[in-house]
Amino acid sequence: MLAQSAFVLVSWWKVIILLAPFVAWGWLVSTVFDKHADRFHLGQEKWGTLHMAFGLIAAVAAFAIPIPTAWGFLVGFVAAVVILLADVLIFTAVTNKDERVPEEHKLSMDFSALSESSAKRRAAKHAATVSLVIQGAKGTVPPPEQDSPEYRVRAEAESVFIKAKENRAARVLITARQGEGSAAEMVIDGVRHPGEAFTAPQAKAVIDFWKSAAGLDVADVRRRLVGEVTVVKDEIKTKVRLVSIGQQGGLRLTMQMDPADSVNRKPEFLGLLDDQLATIREMAESEGGVVLLAGMPQGGRTTTLYAVSQLHDAYTQNVQTVETEPMLQLEGIRQIDFDPTGNEPYSKVVRSNLRRDPDVLSVAELPDAETAKEIANADLERTRAYVSITADSALNAVRLWTKAVGDPALAAKGMRGVVAQRLVRHLCGNCRVPYQPPPELIKKLQLPSKLQQLFKKGGQVLVKNKPEVCPVCNGLGYEGQIGVFEVYTLGPEARAAIAKQDWNGLKTEMRKAKTPGIQQAALLKAIEGLTTIEEVSRLSAKPASKSTGKPKAASAAGG
Repeated sequence: MLAQSAFVLVSWWKVIILLAPFVAWGWLVSTVFDKHADRFHLGQEKWGTLHMAFGLIAAVAAFAIPIPTAWGFLVGFVAAVVILLADVLIFTAVTNKDERVPEEHKLSMDFSALSESSAKRRAAKHAATVSLVIQGAKGTVPPPEQDSPEYRVRAEAESVFIKAKENRAARVLITARQGEGSAAEMVIDGVRHPGEAFTAPQAKAVIDFWKSAAGLDVADVRRRLVGEVTVVKDEIKTKVRLVSIGQQGGLRLTMQMDPADSVNRKPEFLGLLDDQLATIREMAESEGGVVLLAGMPQGGRTTTLYAVSQLHDAYTQNVQTVETEPMLQLEGIRQIDFDPTGNEPYSKVVRSNLRRDPDVLSVAELPDAETAKEIANADLERTRAYVSITADSALNAVRLWTKAVGDPALAAKGMRGVVAQRLVRHLCGNCRVPYQPPPELIKKLQLPSKLQQLFKKGGQVLVKNKPEVCPVCNGLGYEGQIGVFEVYTLGPEARAAIAKQDWNGLKTEMRKAKTPGIQQAALLKAIEGLTTIEEVSRLSAKPASKSTGKPKAASAAGG
């Protein structure tokens, strides 16, 4: 009897039958679900752990059912299938409800439709044509022979650009990951959206094409390389700034569309409230001292730095900037292009320019404490220094600056003001949806009690009484970004608090100005119908890159 039981447990045909659902489930999880969670930022590790838990429970059910007959095998098999199917259904249902997954990318259990969609994608790639004029470092890049492998790479590279332009993407991130699927992600209104899906070799080939077009070294996959191409489509020219850099797991290429246009904005169009704009203009009219311009990476600091610098008359004043890779040529302003591969450190370049007694020096980065000390020790009675710094609020910017200088009294002595900003998405005026806010929301956010209307994103418009995707925002509900600011002039009392590192005292001095902070400024934008309460709430979320006591470089591409 024992021998028979042992034989039943190791029968080869039963092992194959039991493993079949596990193999199918494992293939689905590894090739579809895992990549789906990674592509749409749904928590890949969290879902991976949950899949493993379901697999373990299914394995226990399959092999540990305490029924010593053929019924035990059948019950274990059915239990394992049900558990694995539950994992599939839960993942599909939960992720399909996530707003980060576009409608056309939601998962379906209709495998015939999945096969048809895959066939259509293959046919579309096969039928892709070369339609763009690409002007690079060595002139126009000629299209390859149509039947060559290079032609398909060119078509895929052009497809990335065309889709980005159609969706108003400001940047495209192409990542070639080693050993796994890769993709091109589009950054639209500051939020990542999925673009083309590639295998790792395809992504590497597309990256190499754009690098070659810009005259960059294709073989260099480690250093940060910067180039530029001009792409012409339907007689419309687009400047594309390319940044290639090696990172953990693979190679990444960032394509920024029209970088100069993205940072070219006058102060009145930054999103400043009227009182805030007046305060900044008053700062520009005064002489000397340090004014901090704070924000998060890709948070608009370069745009603000350029706008504030141009408030000064470059023909009657000596206005200079120190930047790594200037994004825009400023009329009348001397822009020092810092070479990070040179022998001189950034702090020395800043010091040498401060010694020439400029009226205004705008410093686009604060890469180290030495740079902060050079600025703090300069003749700030004669020179106004605007310093771009990575921080999520005005108070944190001052604290970070003080720590970088190392001497609170010296840091406080030159301080004249601080401007902090964040970006929120601008509601599409063509499809925004009005609604009456509930009383509990008005009370929670301390909104005006008589407020009758706020707006939320739409994405659709009615055409002949039928809903259609909004042609202005492509169904996203937002169109562009606007800045929300807090602006403070720092007088003697505020400087005294900084010298003592009395941050509660500094906060009190800021409140005495009775000007709105970032959160209050964002709420005012929501009341005006320019953004949503959801965007205001996003400002309260933990920043993706939290400021620390160590100064961080202010990205030159932060426009």
